[in-house]
Amino acid sequence: MKCSSQPDTSTAKAARPLADLPRLPGLRRSGSLVPTDTACFALWDKYDMLPNIRRHSTLVAHIATSLAARAAELGFDVNVGEVRAGGLLHDIAKTYCVRHGGSHAQVGAAWTVAETGNYSIAQGVMLHVWWPWPLPEGSGICALPFFVMYADKRVRHDSCVSLEERYDDLLGRYGHSEAAREGIYAAFNQGKNIESALTAQLGWTLNEDSFDCGRLVP
Repeated sequence: MKCSSQPDTSTAKAARPLADLPRLPGLRRSGSLVPTDTACFALWDKYDMLPNIRRHSTLVAHIATSLAARAAELGFDVNVGEVRAGGLLHDIAKTYCVRHGGSHAQVGAAWTVAETGNYSIAQGVMLHVWWPWPLPEGSGICALPFFVMYADKRVRHDSCVSLEERYDDLLGRYGHSEAAREGIYAAFNQGKNIESALTAQLGWTLNEDSFDCGRLVP
């Protein structure tokens, strides 16, 4: 039997079908800078984001940016540009994972670090589905991951809805087992806790606000 020293490139490409995509110029940033909207849209194109996910991400970014801007006005230490980029990129790997499997939050966070070099934005991508620790008290809730997470929980497809509407929809589509229902209820309760904490810090009754999203997406 002869042993080949050449790697099996077909297997490597099957495992990493996006590995040969070119790096876009101007996207790699230091931690103090953030990608512009145009740079984020270029990444949408690079990773072949589906149109419905683009519309969803546009609304998530709008809501997250609105929250961050309010926090900044109140004197909280918030980088509004990073929050906006986190909203635009939070589902950057969703299309890939729908097609190939995997955690879109984990894959998306890895891509965000590789493309932007900004770990704060990547943290928001990584944690937009679930916060695995106790929620911070007081002003600590006014941080990028919670703005992006809450915004994502308020957008069903390409419409701004209440948390109750969002999770009723998830129960109907995915609550086919007791374990699935428990997970959905846990995420809903976490979302309500984040909503209450942000409302208290921002002085803004969030559950009653539609964030004027109807003008953004036809």
